[in-house]
Amino acid sequence: MIRMPTPVHALAHRPLTASAVAELVALPTTLDVPEDDDAVDAEMRRRGWSWEPSLVCDSFCTASGHVLCTDGISPFGQPDARHFLVFGQLYPVDPEDDDMANGPWLYGLMDHWERQPGWSGHRPGTDQDCETVLAQAAQAVTEHLGTAPERTVPSSEAMVAGPALTQRIWRTATHALVLGPAADHGPYGYLSHLQLSYTPLTCGPDLPPPDDEDSLTRWITAHVDW
Repeated sequence: MIRMPTPVHALAHRPLTASAVAELVALPTTLDVPEDDDAVDAEMRRRGWSWEPSLVCDSFCTASGHVLCTDGISPFGQPDARHFLVFGQLYPVDPEDDDMANGPWLYGLMDHWERQPGWSGHRPGTDQDCETVLAQAAQAVTEHLGTAPERTVPSSEAMVAGPALTQRIWRTATHALVLGPAADHGPYGYLSHLQLSYTPLTCGPDLPPPDDEDSLTRWITAHVDW
């Protein structure tokens, strides 16, 4: 049976590159950056980063044009911190919002994402457009790590709004990389991120077997949920 594409109202994204993945993976081991505002500002200037207060709460804009969020004040040299690199934003169709009551202001938020340098969008779009973006991002992760994903699973409705999209999992000796959709908890909450999470394996050291869907959902949530 041929599966029909699932519609989405809008998709904005900036392609993920192997160099952007390399920078993300290196952040926990960055040395000599004290966790204070002056030192963080100096390191950001050196990297060509900027603060990003409006797209995602308390986030950074990297030199590659992606949005980075982290647990602490500093994204640098914090091996126990979780890092989230957002390279796409999705406005999913909500069957319970048929009258599009949220449409005008959410389209305005999507306009903001699409206006960022190097970002582009589809309006309307489909889940297949999102999958194309995720597949390209997966190639960038694989290029940097030199290995294919360890696990590939569909996203759970319990985790994120919108269509079921592919989530891919890689693990290093210390961290997990999870690529896929993630819930947007602010500043708006109705959209969904397409992101690469880089989080310590202490969030969930043992990857559940593929047939244990509930445990796998909990494992992924522990690594990607803000």
